[in-house]
Amino acid sequence: MGDSSESQLRPLIEQAFDDRSKLEDAQYRSAVEETIELLDKGKVRVATRGDDGEWTVHAWTKQAILLYFGIRGMERVEVGAYEYHDKIPLKKNLDQQGVRVVPPGTVRYGAHLERGAILMPGYVNIGAYVGAGSMVDTWATVGSCAQVGKGVHLSGGVGLGGVLEPPGATPVIIEDGAFLGSRSIVVEGSRVCEEAVLGANVVITASTKIIDVTGAEPVEMKGYIPPRSVVIPGTRPKKFPAGEYQIPVALIIGKRKASTDKKVTLNDALRDFGVSV
Repeated sequence: MGDSSESQLRPLIEQAFDDRSKLEDAQYRSAVEETIELLDKGKVRVATRGDDGEWTVHAWTKQAILLYFGIRGMERVEVGAYEYHDKIPLKKNLDQQGVRVVPPGTVRYGAHLERGAILMPGYVNIGAYVGAGSMVDTWATVGSCAQVGKGVHLSGGVGLGGVLEPPGATPVIIEDGAFLGSRSIVVEGSRVCEEAVLGANVVITASTKIIDVTGAEPVEMKGYIPPRSVVIPGTRPKKFPAGEYQIPVALIIGKRKASTDKKVTLNDALRDFGVSV
């Protein structure tokens, strides 16, 4: 996070967010546009990780995104035979940034992909950040403001939820080296820590019970997958007035081994635990 950019732009963004009439002033509109440009270039981020490993949300950047929607007009965008009608332009100059985007993969302006990131025909929304060497596979979605680390693999159909309001809400965070299996879903500000592995169809929401079943007694948590955990979908019984039914949970069944750090060996690692990808 550039300190000079924040010190200059943040007060203007916060003032305009509290009083939208200030957007009639060119100075405030310019601050909004400059913030989105900095997000697009990766020079500022919606959330950053400190030396202590904890994440800090920079609410003013999300305020800028919301203001940007307000100052943009609807435009018709034509891409070959495709036609769109929207407020936010597409990201430009991907070749200069060293980013591979396979048609019809889409990156919205205001999202940042580091050099070496790959986007198959998936979607990366405004405010999102995708680290170097990460793969966003076919029909995977990186929602608004989601933060994806380096060397992450988002398999086909993975869904990372987006969040813009309230501005202070924590976005979905996928840390370095994580592997998310096909059709897994992470939403509502949940965090998947470094080198964790989610099997196919795992769903993590803010209320999902995440249960570590590797010890003598189950250990429950919510909204957080510990580093190097291997996770599969499971169920547990719950009583309702109409009877007892199974509700979904996520089960931590082991830890990823040092010998399976490379993505090319992850399929074998998952099979060692009986996990589908």
